Amino acid sequence: MKTKFTKFMAAALAAVMAFALAACGGGGSGEGGDAVLKIGSTGPLTGPAAIYGNAVKNGGQLAVDEINAANADGIQLSWQAEDDEHDPEKAVNAYNTLMDSGMQILVGPTTSAPAVAVAEKADADRVFTLTPSASQAAVTEGHDNVYQLCFNDPNQGTAAAQYILANMKDKKVGVIYQQNDYSQGIYEKFKAEYEGAGNKIVATEAFAKDDEKDFTAQLNSMKNAGADLVFVPIYYTPAANILTQADKMGYNPTFFGVDGMDGILTAENFDAKLAEGVMLLTPFVASAEDEATQKFVKAYVDAYGEEPNQFAADAYDCVYAIYNAFKETGLDASASTEEICDAMIKVFNGGFTSSGITGEEMKWNENGEVDKTPKACVIENGVYVQK
Repeated sequence: MKTKFTKFMAAALAAVMAFALAACGGGGSGEGGDAVLKIGSTGPLTGPAAIYGNAVKNGGQLAVDEINAANADGIQLSWQAEDDEHDPEKAVNAYNTLMDSGMQILVGPTTSAPAVAVAEKADADRVFTLTPSASQAAVTEGHDNVYQLCFNDPNQGTAAAQYILANMKDKKVGVIYQQNDYSQGIYEKFKAEYEGAGNKIVATEAFAKDDEKDFTAQLNSMKNAGADLVFVPIYYTPAANILTQADKMGYNPTFFGVDGMDGILTAENFDAKLAEGVMLLTPFVASAEDEATQKFVKAYVDAYGEEPNQFAADAYDCVYAIYNAFKETGLDASASTEEICDAMIKVFNGGFTSSGITGEEMKWNENGEVDKTPKACVIENGVYVQK
């Protein structure tokens, strides 16, 4: 018969062993005792950028649920999303929480400044990282374990200029950008590509604050210069203010954005009708008629009661890319975080491709950059329509 002391020691030893397994990144146990590959994510689930973070949370969860339901290869996944409020320090705290829970692979962070901060930690801890949407080039620089499923900022600027030159060459182009790494990086590449082709930007204006509300000066500059297309490589919150004020001024150019514009239709206290005719480059259009997109959109609407944006689609593709790459490593979920990281790097650097709803046969270079084709879309009748 076991004494109370013996039972206590056995329980204590089991607790210590469980903690040690989590600390070294070992997978948990799923149904039937199978090991579970633990995927974590951080993003803004609250605050002004919450549309992005919650879309990533939901898109990733949907992919995990589908993979686990199919159980085609005996690989089970878990998904844990933590709020970083689009703040670098809070993102590091959220990352630490995930590591304490035994995270083995990171999908995120969602936005760039937090991703730059977390990349240092993930590199030191040897955690394989695939961000769905953090587009600064600095996110991957110097880190062999960090990859992007989104276009990085310089590539967005170049692609936007090329699209306008090919399809809207007669437009007089002005630019309003924010003085931060995300927006300014896109603007500089846009300017180099557009003016390098012999064209002139008729007006350029900048603003500094994330919560800027008065864009009267910038819009008057565009209007006075005769700009009938305004390139706005900014997030949807200031974009909503710009569109609102432009409407009140009676100024109606074509506004052309990039991935940060996605979310404009559901921005808080914004009349979505004012986004009619807005154009943006995006890897995902919910109205696309291909079978894979429509299947994803239906599943997302059924699960969450709203249409997915590109951030949800990118996260969905991230999980599937990780799942498909992990199968190629030959490991199981009981492997250490470092073993998984090293093996995933070899797969991603070895010609691995993954087809998803944001790109067919996506592949990555050793700098962590993805190769896929952007899509141009316009907002018509409250939905994104591919051009």
